Amino acid sequence: MSDRKTSLESHPIILGEVLFDQFPTGETVLGGAPFNVAWHLQGFGAAPILISRVGKDGAGEKARAAMENWGMNCTALQQDSHHPTGTVRISLDSGQPSFHILPDQAYDHIDIMAAKSALKTIVGGHLFYHGTLILRNMPGILDELLADTALPVFVDMNLRDPWWNVSDFPLILKRARWVKVNDAELITIADQLGQRRDNLAETARHLQTTYHIELLIVTRGDRGAVAFHGSGMALPITPQEADPHHVTDREITDTVGAGDAFSAVVILGLLRGWPLSTIMHKAQSFASRVCRLRGAITLDRDFYRTD
Repeated sequence: MSDRKTSLESHPIILGEVLFDQFPTGETVLGGAPFNVAWHLQGFGAAPILISRVGKDGAGEKARAAMENWGMNCTALQQDSHHPTGTVRISLDSGQPSFHILPDQAYDHIDIMAAKSALKTIVGGHLFYHGTLILRNMPGILDELLADTALPVFVDMNLRDPWWNVSDFPLILKRARWVKVNDAELITIADQLGQRRDNLAETARHLQTTYHIELLIVTRGDRGAVAFHGSGMALPITPQEADPHHVTDREITDTVGAGDAFSAVVILGLLRGWPLSTIMHKAQSFASRVCRLRGAITLDRDFYRTD
């Protein structure tokens, strides 16, 4: 993929949770990995469609208002009278987050038929993104939504204990054209599937070959990321290589949403036909900058300049 252009165009279709992150300070910040990805893509001008569900409550109204004010399309954002808008309680250890994800939230009850109807009204959907949390209460939602479409799929594995099931992994990976995973998740997935090899690179390659994944990106925290392409090319990137003025440890507020920021720029690059080297540099640089934020998103439109 190094210099190969794709034929993809907007709109990316994003499936998953909208929720509020609650920090130890009592501060609440709008988030959820799919929401964060959609927010960033809107900031970049990619006009995503987010399929999700919020409660008929103050938090849900706040989430919808934020999306509308940001210019996002709310066609596929559903409202639930019986379940609350999602909440995650976050604890931080040296800036690294741990997540307590509450069960039975509005996003666990997406009306699949309503989502399919909304998708039929969308012209120009050219990529479908999802994570794994959305499957905890609706394991069949992907089969339903993707049954009548040839949309290529981008998966961010985003494993959140205990809300994943190893039995979901094979179909998720087989369905995906592009996969993003962090190094710890890669080992977990490979161990669970009996695919682990002697080192990270061999494990990634074996998983990629087994499931015919065109592009597998492994993020490694402050060590950057490595992209493994189906052609056999491996492209590593470090924060220092991506940006000589990269965020230092003293500048990090927290790392919540850094992986989502990375995914958003990878998707943007796929949509715009960037070379893989450009995708990796821009994704790493943007993910590093997001670490300066409290939470995963910002209202600063200059933050999304790609020049």
